[in-house]
Amino acid sequence: MTARILSGRDVAAVVRAEVADRVAALAQRGHAPGLATVLVGDDPASEIYVRNKHRAARSVGMESYDHHLPATASQEDVVALIRDLNADPAVSGMILQLPLPSGLDGEGAVEEIDPAKDADGLHPFNLGLLILDRPAPRPATPSGIMRILDHYGIDTSGRTAVVVGRSFLVGRPVALMLGSRDANATVIQAHSRTADLPAVCRRADILITAVGRAKMFDATFVKEGAVVVDVGTNRTDEGLVGDVDFEAVKEVAAAITPVPGGVGPMTIASLLANTVALAEQGAQ
Repeated sequence: MTARILSGRDVAAVVRAEVADRVAALAQRGHAPGLATVLVGDDPASEIYVRNKHRAARSVGMESYDHHLPATASQEDVVALIRDLNADPAVSGMILQLPLPSGLDGEGAVEEIDPAKDADGLHPFNLGLLILDRPAPRPATPSGIMRILDHYGIDTSGRTAVVVGRSFLVGRPVALMLGSRDANATVIQAHSRTADLPAVCRRADILITAVGRAKMFDATFVKEGAVVVDVGTNRTDEGLVGDVDFEAVKEVAAAITPVPGGVGPMTIASLLANTVALAEQGAQ
């Protein structure tokens, strides 16, 4: 068996086209969706991520506002900027690039974002709505994972999904989304301290890895015919690799996301989808 490749790049192109149509429809009504980013400090990886987000926003016709504070900025400086963007009618959605420099409170800063402008879906209010299975902006990476599964016709209902990772960015929200009334999966939330992790993972019809350890998951973790979604992005001497040993696992799995080109492109596409949805709500 050689696994079907689940290309996030292909799905992201479809999402961006949908967003572009929705942006154009809003523009015809006199509403221009705007995405604002807040970057604090000079972390090269964060600068690349933010630059890619702005490029993607412009590609779908969305206004893009870049706000960059120096590494010496105080918590008060960050909060003041966020509050200004909350009050700016040109901003439909905003993103605070995390992590913040040492000494700043990222969680506290996220809580200052107006939930109605939370393009990342990480405000506690919106995460609470996720727990309640009510409409709200969803965290971008988990949303991207769910869209990949939907695009490729991978049924989640009644299937066992194992999510390895419990961060509030990916692991916890995607577990909730898989167990929601729309997805109806039976979800096992695993992590680094799970006893006999390979055996737990082999129970999965759908295995999602989000731990940040290069090639940790080899074929012994995967049930034959499983769907494997690799969220990991690990920089190594051989380049960017995932949490999954792709070459080994593709011979066991029925379908697998590659790294790069899998979940990564869907994160930005989902941010754009969240932003245009927030703009549509604001235009009602």
